[in-house]
Amino acid sequence: MSDTTNQSNDTQAQKGPIIPKSPSEALRPERVPEPPKRSKNARSQIVLFLNFIMTMTVLVCVLAVIGFYYATSTYQSPGPLQTNTNFIVRNGAGLAEIASNLERNAIISDARIFRYLTATHLSAGESLKAGEYEIKARASMSDIMELLKSGKSILYSVSFPEGLTVRQMFDRMLQDPVLEGDLPAALPAEGSLRPDTYKFSRGTKRSEIIEQMAAAQQKLVDQIWDKRDASLPLRSKEEFVTLASIVEKETGIPDERAHVASVFLNRLGKGMRLQSDPTIIYGLFGGEGKPADRPIYQSDLKRDTPYNTYVIKGLPPTPIANPGKDALEAVANPWKSQDLYFVADGTGGHVFAATLDEHNANVKRWRKLEADKGSDPNIAVDGQPEEQPGDNGAAVVPPKKKKIN
Repeated sequence: MSDTTNQSNDTQAQKGPIIPKSPSEALRPERVPEPPKRSKNARSQIVLFLNFIMTMTVLVCVLAVIGFYYATSTYQSPGPLQTNTNFIVRNGAGLAEIASNLERNAIISDARIFRYLTATHLSAGESLKAGEYEIKARASMSDIMELLKSGKSILYSVSFPEGLTVRQMFDRMLQDPVLEGDLPAALPAEGSLRPDTYKFSRGTKRSEIIEQMAAAQQKLVDQIWDKRDASLPLRSKEEFVTLASIVEKETGIPDERAHVASVFLNRLGKGMRLQSDPTIIYGLFGGEGKPADRPIYQSDLKRDTPYNTYVIKGLPPTPIANPGKDALEAVANPWKSQDLYFVADGTGGHVFAATLDEHNANVKRWRKLEADKGSDPNIAVDGQPEEQPGDNGAAVVPPKKKKIN
């Protein structure tokens, strides 16, 4: 027997006797021995730390995704505001201040969400603009951001009719409850502010409106002056604006302005005094204007003021009001007429005449209309006097009361 057979017998002998198995036991799987336990020394601290970092990273990412979804959903969802309201963003306010004020006024639900997500929507150089805004009910943070970024704030307006003096315009600005800031101590030159309607947002300074008015009037005067009739007997833009202010105060009917302008220009050409009633008023009361209950007396026609065109020759030293576009254009391109007189026609307008006889006939017609209405017959003519001007250009006016509206 070989050595191999002996070794096999020895191994079998060591295992013990062979025990026969039934067929079912033979088919039953043998139990697999458990793997040996890992040694504690095999557990690396670096591996444990890396496992912790990976776990925390995954957790943070999950939380970030959830938080971002919540924030963006809140940013786009309707807000808590129940009714429309006005919201003011002051000049110089930063995003944090705006967000805090929105939350404080219950316009948004979370200032932090508005602040941080709005910052992501603003490109370099963009910001939320100052002003007063109307926030609609249930407006989302996204809607509010777009509104404040657009600068489409609530606009107010202040209107200045043609023919107001600078002082009267300043009084209107002082009475406006939305405009802010003081007016300049020194008044701008008469005639230098453009009559118009100016729109502005809350927080606008009164000085800003004045700057707009001055710039607009300067631009308008320059444009119309450049297109004037070359035959005008006016030497400067200052004289141009002065005569336009007189035309502005003489009539409020647009179709008459160019005709009235022709009368005054014809008078200037003949060396006649203008004898314009509004210049008397400005000479007496300045920019404050005539009190409504104060009539113009015959003695006022003789007052020696720089503006009394019944006394002085030519134009007064400055405009007597701020003329509008129509009056400026009327003087720049007047009617071509020979008329030297005009008088009220009883309907709010005037009737014009080239000769004194025609003018006197018009005056008689006007007086009859006034008498039929029961007016005081001693009220003088609203326009040039009935008498022919003398050699010095002055008219001889009967001693009666003069009333001008």
